[in-house]
Amino acid sequence: EEDLLNDVCREVVERWSDSQVVDAKEEKEDEVQAIASMMEKQARIVVKPKEVSQEEKQRKAALLAQYANVTDEEEYPFPAPHEARVHSVVGPYPTPALFRNTNVEDVLNARKLERELLRDEFQKKKEQDKLQREKDKLAKQERKEKEKKRTQKGERKR
Repeated sequence: EEDLLNDVCREVVERWSDSQVVDAKEEKEDEVQAIASMMEKQARIVVKPKEVSQEEKQRKAALLAQYANVTDEEEYPFPAPHEARVHSVVGPYPTPALFRNTNVEDVLNARKLERELLRDEFQKKKEQDKLQREKDKLAKQERKEKEKKRTQKGERKR
């Protein structure tokens, strides 16, 4: 019986190991199939090239040419902020640029607006202070008059 039991156990283990090998082969085949199908799908996808208009090409070429003209002596192709106010064209080149850098103008306009607002607030405060001083002066004058009337009344009674 022991021999028979050992034979049965060995056969069960062998069949189990054979089935594991078959399952592993099937899984590998499934993975290979999945990868192949993904590669086929990707191969079918066609990326359309972006169409660039002639105007955009010219604009890009002009911009690149503008940067290509910068020499080693120049640190940056744009003028300093004080020069930007003098020149109507951005950049040290006499040729008109394709765009204007309005950052400097925007900052200057924002500062100017802020100064105007502060000036208006200061003017309002100044007027309010003036009105308050006038009110205080009138109130002081009225107190003096009341005090004067009170003292006159007191003198009459004497």
